Amino acid sequence: VPEHVWRINLDTPEEAQQNLSFGAADRWWEQTDLTKLILASNKLQSLSEDVQLLPALTMLDVHDNQLTSLPSALGQLENLQKLDVSHNKLRSLPEELLQLPRLRSLLVQHNELSQLPEGLGQLLSLEELDVSNNQLTAIPTSFALLVNLVRLNLACNQLKELPADLSAMKSLRQLDCTKNYLETVPPKLATMASLEQLYLRKNKLRSLPEFPSCKLLKELHAGENQIEILNGENLKQLSSLCVLELRDNKIKAVPEEITVLQKLERLDLANNDISRLPYTLGNLPQLKFLALEGNPLRTIRRDLLQKGTQELLKYLRSKIQDDGPGPSEDPPVTAMTLPSQSKVNTHAITTLKLLEYSDKQAAEIPDAAFDAVGDNPVATVNFSKNQLREIPPRLVELKDSVCDVSLGFNKISSISSELCLLQKLTHLDLRNNVLTALPEEMEALKRLHTINLAFNRFKVFPSVLYHLPALETILLSNNQVGSIDPVQLKGMEKLGTLDLQNNDLLQVPPELGNCENLRSLLLEGNPFRTPRAAVLAKGTAAVLEYLRNRIPT
Repeated sequence: VPEHVWRINLDTPEEAQQNLSFGAADRWWEQTDLTKLILASNKLQSLSEDVQLLPALTMLDVHDNQLTSLPSALGQLENLQKLDVSHNKLRSLPEELLQLPRLRSLLVQHNELSQLPEGLGQLLSLEELDVSNNQLTAIPTSFALLVNLVRLNLACNQLKELPADLSAMKSLRQLDCTKNYLETVPPKLATMASLEQLYLRKNKLRSLPEFPSCKLLKELHAGENQIEILNGENLKQLSSLCVLELRDNKIKAVPEEITVLQKLERLDLANNDISRLPYTLGNLPQLKFLALEGNPLRTIRRDLLQKGTQELLKYLRSKIQDDGPGPSEDPPVTAMTLPSQSKVNTHAITTLKLLEYSDKQAAEIPDAAFDAVGDNPVATVNFSKNQLREIPPRLVELKDSVCDVSLGFNKISSISSELCLLQKLTHLDLRNNVLTALPEEMEALKRLHTINLAFNRFKVFPSVLYHLPALETILLSNNQVGSIDPVQLKGMEKLGTLDLQNNDLLQVPPELGNCENLRSLLLEGNPFRTPRAAVLAKGTAAVLEYLRNRIPT
């Protein structure tokens, strides 16, 4: 920053040296002190302590530079109301920042902060705080003191929990916690009476929080989590809700109580496990947008889904009249159901070579299912959407014929050696379980060409995959994988698709560019800085070329 910028209040302007007659507009001696300084989008690596020579500043904007630290003299700008230091390389914020009594807006998004000053709650005038896209793992408890805060953005960090004290923020209207690692939301947050918009997308929530006091909540965004159940009682409290976004979860049913949301305008339930809808949904008076694609709906034809919201609502309304409280579609399987009654489709075994026992919420596969196979060769096994905690041991009986096994949407935490004996296996679907590792014995699956491990808990790339020569497709999205070995990947000559979206990759090794067989490389939703989103958007070939150009020679 040129020296005279800092001294602009002090130095006599040049025109004062010349003996000229001044018009009213040029009376430099009536000049007021500088109040706004904008240095954004330059290449500044540091800010001078001389910033204290501008005590009248109300706004300082240095976003999009290369700052790694801020001067402690910032603490003397006691008139400062807005400070924008976003899109820099800051690793920490100076304690002196906490001395700014009038600061209303503090923007520090897109930096490299791993923690915030413990005393941040001293900034009592703060109305807007954006700390998104950093590396924060915790929030200072003093946040509770920010009673004037209206907007708080915590998105794209590494938060595993929110402090219950946030509930003291009585003015908070907008809270954004998108893309963290939240598994629950503290019940106390439900007392935030001013909250209007809540963003919880891309976390690890298993249920929707309760909101008894959030009478003003207008928008709730909780897509891309692992929510299984919508509790009707919880919905009843959200009388002001206009937008409810729950796409890409595991929701199985929509409760009748959804019809109490009389102000609902947008309802997004795409890509869940919903098989039927309450027809009364058609009666929501304000509903303008309803997304249902990607659900196994039995009662609604696919062509109807494509005709748009109004047609769909009309259809649902027409069904209310036809549909008395008729018999449910199939009797539920309970603990009292005898094995002979639990449905095993023997017809599918003989004609389709398919053994299916899915969507039963069963803790184990009954012997009756395996007994029904007899001497029939079974090629496909589908045990998905149950409550299995381990690979069914009797699966090994099918080893001479089975080539496609689906065990997705269970609670399997480890892979037993039985699975490694299925040497004809070509497709293996283990998505949405709780796996953290794969055994080395899986190296025996020489024919395996597709494996789906999305939505598990892998922190490292399973090394055994590098030793499966036939693999063509690896789906590993929505885990916590931190690194990959590009040299070993290059050795996988058949690998065409590698999906690593929504993991914890802090960098992409340039050598990955040498994996020229990859036709589809998906990396969105990771915390690395390069390649930037614009490069990723150009597609796999462009990303690989970009990486190759960065390999050190």
